[in-house]
Amino acid sequence: MLEELKQKVFEANLLLVKYNLVVLTWGNVSGIDREKGLFVIKPSGVPYDNMTADDMVVVDLNGNKVEGRLNPSSDTPTHLELYRQFEDVGGIVHTHSPWACSWAQAGRDVPAYGTTHADFANGAVPCARGLTQAEVEGEYELNTGKVIVEEFEKRSVKSSECPAVLVHRHGPFTWGKDCFKAVENALILEEVCKMAHRTEAVASFDNNSNIGIEQYLLDKHYQRKHGKNAYYGQK
Repeated sequence: MLEELKQKVFEANLLLVKYNLVVLTWGNVSGIDREKGLFVIKPSGVPYDNMTADDMVVVDLNGNKVEGRLNPSSDTPTHLELYRQFEDVGGIVHTHSPWACSWAQAGRDVPAYGTTHADFANGAVPCARGLTQAEVEGEYELNTGKVIVEEFEKRSVKSSECPAVLVHRHGPFTWGKDCFKAVENALILEEVCKMAHRTEAVASFDNNSNIGIEQYLLDKHYQRKHGKNAYYGQK
């Protein structure tokens, strides 16, 4: 079942290791088949160097395991909620990459400081609120997804305009049109977080408060790559 998607999700998970976005068994990638209403996700706690495509787990949009000899990732309910609420998303990634986690642990948005960020997202990358004790002690992973969706609704941000979020005290989730684009966005987010930290550090040397990209420059860079009349890249 979904053998081609299993292979893609397997390969996308291995890219997390290649790009130094995970250590040990941290992190996971999933990809969805919208027509069938099923998604494929990494198994829980399985080392990347021991995994095969056959280890990938198939889950339906009610959270039921449909196929697989192993348990799906413990973050499956978060992926499930994002797939249900963000209908344009075809793949999701969760990591504990250090730069993105540092911003998440500080509870801070990642501001748009330059054109690298503007090529990626149409504004700051949001840091969602922390979960309450009741949310943590209840359906924790599902509530994590609900908090992410709540944050985007509260800010009137479209998932297509910002393919990433930080969860307070936790870490990043990214998404894209498929699992490979979601991994690419995880890599970009990590670099953007690193640049933002360094920007603030450099600016602090002389108390420079003149940081933060101008709106017209952000709009130009975002629209030339993602807008209706985008002209970046090849047709």
